Amino acid sequence: MNWYEKLNKYFPVEEMKSKEHMEMLLREKGDVYYKDEGPYHVLMFAEFDTFIFIDYVWVSAKSRGQGIGHKLIEKLKQKNKPIILEVEPVDYDDSDTGKRLHFYQREGFTHAQSIGYNRRSLATNEETPMEILYWSPNDESEDVIYEKMKQMYEDIHTYKDEELYGKSYQPVDEVLIYDEERESDNLFDGLTEKT
Repeated sequence: MNWYEKLNKYFPVEEMKSKEHMEMLLREKGDVYYKDEGPYHVLMFAEFDTFIFIDYVWVSAKSRGQGIGHKLIEKLKQKNKPIILEVEPVDYDDSDTGKRLHFYQREGFTHAQSIGYNRRSLATNEETPMEILYWSPNDESEDVIYEKMKQMYEDIHTYKDEELYGKSYQPVDEVLIYDEERESDNLFDGLTEKT
């Protein structure tokens, strides 16, 4: 299986970029968009001057528990910039969502409760609400993370979307909201540690 097939098998269709989209980002935005690949992992990320965005991270089920995910995150933390990523809300029917959250909690990520993120999938035409997690070496506030997230959405997620998919994603102001009064429980509350 190539790197794209690994990601495509693991991530829901509404969260996946097309292979053409990712290859175009790697080719045309190669100074920002990167692929880190090994036999048991694929990490796609964008590194901007002031932050890093993790687009996809996949670790082979066979090698889980061997510290591969931790090493990948550590490598990014060494750059000393905030790290931002999107996660699905917890789905109690899918144990992987809980495991993923446990992993990011152990890695020191915070849930950005003031940031709402909901975009329509071009593949399924369904709304896909996601939550934002971030790790910050200098305690950046959520409104700073929100501004970085907007930049990433416009530079990466919607890059040449009309050319690639025949239609455009919604504009950033429809997809991302910042609201300190937002009704959102902390994703990490209620996670029970597996014994």
